[in-house]
Amino acid sequence: MMEHVNFLISILPELWKGLLVSLELSAGALLLGLIIGLPVSLARTYGKGIIKAIAVAYIELIRGTPMVVQLVIIYFGLPDIGIVLDRIPAAIIALGINSSAYQAEYFRGAILSIDSGQMMAAEAIGMSKRQAVLNIILPQALRLVLPPWSNELVYMIKYTSVAFLIAVPELMARGKMIISWTFKPLEVLFWVGVIYVIVLSLVAKIVDTIEAKISIPGFQMSRESF
Repeated sequence: MMEHVNFLISILPELWKGLLVSLELSAGALLLGLIIGLPVSLARTYGKGIIKAIAVAYIELIRGTPMVVQLVIIYFGLPDIGIVLDRIPAAIIALGINSSAYQAEYFRGAILSIDSGQMMAAEAIGMSKRQAVLNIILPQALRLVLPPWSNELVYMIKYTSVAFLIAVPELMARGKMIISWTFKPLEVLFWVGVIYVIVLSLVAKIVDTIEAKISIPGFQMSRESF
């Protein structure tokens, strides 16, 4: 028993460094996904013609291709056209672009769940569609989207493990390095898994607490909505 404890203590600093990188990737990717995804969702919901077509094509293209392919194109493909990115920025961009398509659909679902009569009422009192969306629809959608959006937060922490393919030293990559030093794959992967479970449980608990504080009875969407 003490041998396993001592082994954990010896590898914990490296795993901690990897976890910090994973959280950095997650935060950056989710923020980028939000910055891209929200406008795309509005374009798909309220846009017309070419604008809506571009939004639909973007969402379907990103959701229809593997994240690994997107990562490889951004890190290994962009240098062919003169765009060279460091590993961590490349991983954040790839993860963020992938996340943006899913976040766009989360926001679109939240927007569509709001009674269309509210838009009609806003226009009836002289508000433009833009004013109605920004001041009436969007604030409600941001509250409604939290439960399904929290799924993306949890998934993203796990998705960061694909970044080891371009040698980003996140949690899984650190685990693989430790395996190469210690030749104890099962034990190392077990502790990596334990760390993921603990972190994801804490994140889920925090999100549930925030959701409970801002929720309005009868005014919510479930995580199973998407």
